[in-house]
Amino acid sequence: MPKAFAMIMAGGSGPALSVLTEVRAESAVGFAGKFRLIDFPLSNCVNSDIYNVAVLTQYRPHTLNAHIGTGTPWDLDLTSGGVHLLQPYQGGPYGDWQKGTADAVRRNLDFVMDQGEENVLILAGDHIYLMDYRPMLRQHVASGVDLTVAVRRVNPHETHRYGIVSVGPDDRIVGFEEKPRRTRGNLASMGIYVFRKKVLVDILTATEPVDFGRHVLPDMIGGAFKVQAHVFPGYWADVGTVQSYWEANMALLSENPALDLYDPSWVVHTRSLERGPVKVGANAQVHGNLLSNGCCVDGSVHRSVLSPGVRVAEGAIVQDSVILRDVVIEAGAVVDRCIIDRGAVVGAGAQVGSGDDNTPNIKSPEVLSSGLTLVGRGCQIGPEWVVGRNVILHPGTVTGEGGKKKSRLIPSGASLGESVR
Repeated sequence: MPKAFAMIMAGGSGPALSVLTEVRAESAVGFAGKFRLIDFPLSNCVNSDIYNVAVLTQYRPHTLNAHIGTGTPWDLDLTSGGVHLLQPYQGGPYGDWQKGTADAVRRNLDFVMDQGEENVLILAGDHIYLMDYRPMLRQHVASGVDLTVAVRRVNPHETHRYGIVSVGPDDRIVGFEEKPRRTRGNLASMGIYVFRKKVLVDILTATEPVDFGRHVLPDMIGGAFKVQAHVFPGYWADVGTVQSYWEANMALLSENPALDLYDPSWVVHTRSLERGPVKVGANAQVHGNLLSNGCCVDGSVHRSVLSPGVRVAEGAIVQDSVILRDVVIEAGAVVDRCIIDRGAVVGAGAQVGSGDDNTPNIKSPEVLSSGLTLVGRGCQIGPEWVVGRNVILHPGTVTGEGGKKKSRLIPSGASLGESVR
């Protein structure tokens, strides 16, 4: 197999994920109950026999660094190769804050040039997919091109969300449009690239581009370089918005989800705390859920994704929601169409995601307008409080227990607390 080392772009702040990325890097956000987004490219690498992997971090890296550690869950705790956590640094010709994906690699060119492999696999750290990189690497080496780009066919109505490539004979890429309003093509770049190492070093040294998608790819296509497409037929999701994140989680609850997390031949590895098995009480009602280890359910949970350690008390109702680690939902509470971050508490009798008022979030209508409500990490919603739809509760917000009934209402479209971004 052609030899390559991987560089995973994991320094993004993901502002469109709102409260989920106020306290952690986007690639460290939880997904599908027990996983984090970074688990997917890391697992794809080791399943593809790539054991030399660099993870480039920047924004709020603590959670991500602690999760990856020495790479043991992915068999990347090696003396030769293994996982390398590359942070921004000062000093030397490359040291400084990273301005974009290409600039992040440029700032680590000393690491790139030290690697023995002749091909560089560039990956995003925040996409959901299961992919064997070996066919793409074989195609890249056999064709002798300078750059191979993984692409996927998307719905024509969604082309405005992606960079769209035009392909000529022999899969050569002859055109590129970044998020076009209208286009005839529907081959979207997946943000996965294989470069010949010498070409990558020369380009990053000569022009100092900021971003692969906005600068490197268009410049190479328009120049004298040979660039080809590798069509990926499988499931792939960019979960960089609140809506796409919620939809990707909900899609796992279908009878035959497009993303198969149960394939023994392609295991998604992660770091997990030792917790007990799921406990479902005698009076609980559960239907169509994804429940993780350590969950204790005594209430009703329908069409929801629960991360490890979530507790749902008797009489509580959770539906169409994504509940992250160690959240406590007390007796009689109702949670509907919510994303609740780690360690939050929903008090007894509280209603979160309540009513038919779909007023978009007043401060961030571009983030919340579909009726979802976001509860940040460590929030505490007092007993009997009512929280409407399209509401944002920033991390650490405490609503309190006192006050008259009227004062315990957070109306649809409101935001409470201060952003800690």
